[in-house]
Amino acid sequence: MNPPRIVFVGSVNTSRTTLESLLRNHCQVVGVLELASSASRHVSGFAPLADIVEGTNIPSETFEKINEPQVKALVERWQPDLLFVVGLSQLVGEDLLNLPTVGAVGFHPTRLPKGRGRAPYAWLSLGETEAAATFFLMDEGTDSGPILVQEPFEVSANDYASDIEQSIHDAIRRGLDRWLPQLNAGEWAPEPQDHSQATYMGKRTPSDGLIDWQKSATTIASQVRAASRPFPGAYTYLGDSKLIIWRASVAVDCNHHGVAGRVLSFTNESQPLIQTGDGALLVEEFELVSDSLDANKLRIGSQLGYFLENEVHRLRKKVASLEEQLNAVMERLNRRIIKE
Repeated sequence: MNPPRIVFVGSVNTSRTTLESLLRNHCQVVGVLELASSASRHVSGFAPLADIVEGTNIPSETFEKINEPQVKALVERWQPDLLFVVGLSQLVGEDLLNLPTVGAVGFHPTRLPKGRGRAPYAWLSLGETEAAATFFLMDEGTDSGPILVQEPFEVSANDYASDIEQSIHDAIRRGLDRWLPQLNAGEWAPEPQDHSQATYMGKRTPSDGLIDWQKSATTIASQVRAASRPFPGAYTYLGDSKLIIWRASVAVDCNHHGVAGRVLSFTNESQPLIQTGDGALLVEEFELVSDSLDANKLRIGSQLGYFLENEVHRLRKKVASLEEQLNAVMERLNRRIIKE
């Protein structure tokens, strides 16, 4: 029996790892579709794929929207048995999913049926679901199709998003190296999921990274790890400037205390200690996003975050000042009109 003809679709680092595993296991990849860089602005961890098949006879094409007619035409021409879709945030239309003779293969980094849905990296980092590199046959549901291979991996309490990503890559390699020889030999049997055990994770947005300094240091440190690279990062504000915190931990033996969000002190390594709702957070790496403000502007006593009452008061003063200016302008205009 000949190995199935595979068309591969992807856009991120896990896509690269999967495609490399397919080639390493001598799978019959007949075409690669990669997201165009022009469409990658909001894709965390974007990675090209064409270089992986460079020098082979495997064609590679780019796309901006997966359901474009020209994409369907390409897939029809390549005549796949299986369509692998890994690391693509766009929903693949039914017309495209129905083109392969056997089916479409999806990927999810949780132990399905646990943890179906969006933002799995963040939920894994927050300890909300079990971790595994899972490949499955796609159906009309959300991550609900029969499982092809599932390779569990551990997530520790101190893992950052980048640590979890590396664990996912390792699990992908282990799982595919175990399963792909079976696929090539035609000796694979998809296992239906137990839908009664399914759990679902909701969508997360960049605004979920906004730090509430009233929360505990442990909670904020977990938030920082979940939102760290390759994602946009947990953040707060210093005045009108955005401050992204990339790495942080709960401070030990801090003898300073203050208002939540206040910079209490600095370590010998110039790392700030910030007051939280129950202790201090040690900020190990941060970035100030401003053209006019540098890291030296963060000093002992600096207040991070916004306080609603203060902001309302500031805005009311600004509105009052603008009203005075407007009234003065109107008064001058009226005097000019009267003179004329």
